Amino acid sequence: MSESSGTSVSKKGAPRWDLESVFPGGSRSDEYKQYRENLKKDLDALESRMKSIKDKADQLNRSEIIGLIEELQKLYQKVELVYSFAGCLSAADVKDDHAYHVYSEAQGYQSQWENLKTTLESFILELSDSAWENLLKDDRVKRIRFYLDEIRKIAEIKMPPDKEALVLDLAVNGYHAWNNIYTKMAGGSTVEFTEDDKTEVISLGQLALKMGSPDRAIRKKAFDKLTEAWQKNADLASIMLNSQAGFRLSLYKHRGWKSPIFEPLLIGRLQEKTLDAMWESVQNAAPRYQQYIDAKKKLMGADTFCWYDQIAPVGKSSKEFNFNEASKFIIEQIQDFSNDMAEFIKHALGNNWVEAENRPGKAAGGFCTGLGEVKESRIFMTFESNYDSLLTLAHELGHAYHHHVLKDDPAFAQFYPMGLAETASTFNELLVTDAALSQVSDPQEKIMLLDQKIGNGFVMFCNIHARYIFDRSFYKERAKGTVSKDRLNELMLDSQKIAFCNMLDENGYHPEFWASKLHFFETYVPFYNFPYTFGYLFSNAVYHRAKDEGKSFAETYRELLSDTGVMTSEDVAKKYLDADLTDPAFWKWVTDKATDDIPEFVQLAEKV
Repeated sequence: MSESSGTSVSKKGAPRWDLESVFPGGSRSDEYKQYRENLKKDLDALESRMKSIKDKADQLNRSEIIGLIEELQKLYQKVELVYSFAGCLSAADVKDDHAYHVYSEAQGYQSQWENLKTTLESFILELSDSAWENLLKDDRVKRIRFYLDEIRKIAEIKMPPDKEALVLDLAVNGYHAWNNIYTKMAGGSTVEFTEDDKTEVISLGQLALKMGSPDRAIRKKAFDKLTEAWQKNADLASIMLNSQAGFRLSLYKHRGWKSPIFEPLLIGRLQEKTLDAMWESVQNAAPRYQQYIDAKKKLMGADTFCWYDQIAPVGKSSKEFNFNEASKFIIEQIQDFSNDMAEFIKHALGNNWVEAENRPGKAAGGFCTGLGEVKESRIFMTFESNYDSLLTLAHELGHAYHHHVLKDDPAFAQFYPMGLAETASTFNELLVTDAALSQVSDPQEKIMLLDQKIGNGFVMFCNIHARYIFDRSFYKERAKGTVSKDRLNELMLDSQKIAFCNMLDENGYHPEFWASKLHFFETYVPFYNFPYTFGYLFSNAVYHRAKDEGKSFAETYRELLSDTGVMTSEDVAKKYLDADLTDPAFWKWVTDKATDDIPEFVQLAEKV
């Protein structure tokens, strides 16, 4: 990579991230421990103060309430730092038991903060509508008016504050504990895998990477090993899933919330009409991928298409690249659209914000997390010398840029919904892929790039949709009682057949997918699925606007990202795209755009 990229990694090696500049010493850092102790004192102090004024909340003046709001935001930034740092440590080393301990401790801080927010909600509910409107006019809360109005409205439809506080307290060692156990179980599971006459013990995360092998026998072997591992854990996983869902449904019952999708829509700042319009268009457009699957089967020399073929590479390229070269390529393409984003990426890479080394003991997957008041991000991934890893890096750098755009905003203006959270990440993927496509002439290389692009859409249209259908079906049955692991398998199989429009071989589905996917066990985000497809399609719409307007759109794009924390999803689309997300016509247009590369892929496949 050129010096202009600012990275300090070696010519070939993928870097480890820098966490020492945050808190030196890892999970047992003295500075980290002192920071947590100080945070606990600050949380306790605010809790004591709020209790002392609870009985006279209706007498608080505007400045007193705004003071509480500002203090709560500062504490959130500290909680986020503690939480994210522990998450980084446990992901980088799944055997770091103390990191898991601190992560659980951080959940306690998160719960205490949520309790303080609940108390604040009780205070603002005491205000008359006119007093509330006057408070929202104060310049000190100008940037967070949307969030404050939102939490007041939600508080009105929750249980009384003391009951909500009790739920939050009990959830730390109950509800959220199920997620912690699952994460530990998944991260600590290993299998023996033989390849090229060499047998080694690898994590499930490393095993999942084998599903991207060009060798179909390796992919099938990895899938079989993965299935075998999760069949052994299915009993425990079903207990965890049922317990989490049971907790949610009981809570919804006491709040008077009729549908399990109600909370995810609140979190997503999305109307159900929008979600329904999106899924209807996705279901209608999904059969277009049959041509893509048929062409891909031809290229693979296979008669069937199975679950483990979803990310199978086809086409080929003589180009090989290491982490530095991948970083350089990303920067060059981003530079053509936004100087601001390119300079940020150079800064992030140059300061080692990315954990990319391929080694045993790491968690599976990739993520980008903000570090609260440090105003930095860290990216976690495992880099392989393939284009998929390059896209993952571009994707996570998009998230980091989004964090960067918002870093100087008040905390309450940084709370954007997950659907909009995928805007910058998917935008980067599309931009980098199209740039690569424009530079190649070799048919095999073009097939490889198109497969990456179309395959991503295939996952969003089918794989993610199957998860959503499963969640809807599971919660419907869970409301009647515990759902057995065998029934969970049946629900998953049925969901996959609907979402994939029978494009997979009859014996090529993945009934145990519910057990193997972390997203189903995430306790802070119910229905952790539809935001991906929403974000993918919304980002496609943004990207095509950027293609039409060129580099002049870069500043508008930054403004769009900046407003993701202060508007509903529908309002962001209306302001920056002049689009109505509740209108099926919008989703038909964007699903057409998202699938318009399929004919070219099919034509190329016929020629080679």
